[in-house]
Amino acid sequence: MKEYKILLTGTVGAGKTTAIERVSETPPVMTDVPNSDTSIDKECTTVGLDFGQLTLDNGDRVRLFGTPGQARFDFLWKILIRNALGVIVLMDNSRPDPLGDLSTYTQGFAEALRTLPCVIGVGRLDAHPVPTLDDYAERLAVTGLVFPILGVDVRSRTDVILLIDTLLMQLEADMRGETE
Repeated sequence: MKEYKILLTGTVGAGKTTAIERVSETPPVMTDVPNSDTSIDKECTTVGLDFGQLTLDNGDRVRLFGTPGQARFDFLWKILIRNALGVIVLMDNSRPDPLGDLSTYTQGFAEALRTLPCVIGVGRLDAHPVPTLDDYAERLAVTGLVFPILGVDVRSRTDVILLIDTLLMQLEADMRGETE
């Protein structure tokens, strides 16, 4: 049995806690507290980490760690990324500047993203179709990064599993490339 540590990061309200809740086989660990930041329209917010785990069909275990979304907690990002095998970045397309938000996370995790596989999940595309997935790809390309970008609804277990599977496929492809 293999174990994988995957980090979920992204903006406040993008659904990191919800995504972990949807797939975790054990009661998730959450550090949500009442939100005191009036600029964020959210009752509670993560101030430490979220944690859940999922067993794959082959018996391998995925341990999911969610970061706080606010940039003021970026010191935790650096701690939580340690030993991660990949990163899922969740974006909220209803925010005022989603592409600027993407830059916050690609810069905040720049060192890790040079070597780790990553997938970008964009939520709320149905009600907020702009920017498009192509716009996200173009923003990434400017920084020299190329990652899969998927429209997702983190309330859907199937969509969250798709993000995890996409990340694990990249890991598998990387491992195959190392042995060839």
